[in-house]
Amino acid sequence: MATLVAIGYPGETTAEDARKTVQGLESDLIIQADQVAAISRDAEGKYHITTTHGGASTGGGAVWGGFWGFLFGLIFLVPFAGLAIGAGFGALFGHLGEKAIDKEFQEQVRDQVQPGTSALFMIIEQATPDKAIEALKGYGGTVIKTSLSDEDTKKLQEALTPETAGAAS
Repeated sequence: MATLVAIGYPGETTAEDARKTVQGLESDLIIQADQVAAISRDAEGKYHITTTHGGASTGGGAVWGGFWGFLFGLIFLVPFAGLAIGAGFGALFGHLGEKAIDKEFQEQVRDQVQPGTSALFMIIEQATPDKAIEALKGYGGTVIKTSLSDEDTKKLQEALTPETAGAAS
């Protein structure tokens, strides 16, 4: 079972700093760099997203980009340019969508990310969420977690495996 963790921060740049910390601890936490994203909202309310597709193949990186684009679009109700969803990945989320990411989680994150704030997002599959959260304790923030069912985790993982993603097109 995977856990989607969001940590909201009162500062606009804190989530990006935390994302870099997670990227540096990648091998210890068993979280791939592309399973981490930061979103900030400037004082005018505009969203800014940072993702890393470091070790991912081109196909895997594009699929993760699609995942983050879908997630942020679902939560914040705005499309993000450059994070388009391919047809196969869109079909996956036709099934997962709102069922996989519960409405309470979406609302909590939406309420947390106000102008002048930021949030870090992580998909944690093998490490315990507590270990990842402990590594980020120095940044403070408000932790919001939701679990993805084993079935939804499997479907997500299959979609994020480059061979599967390539075969779906």
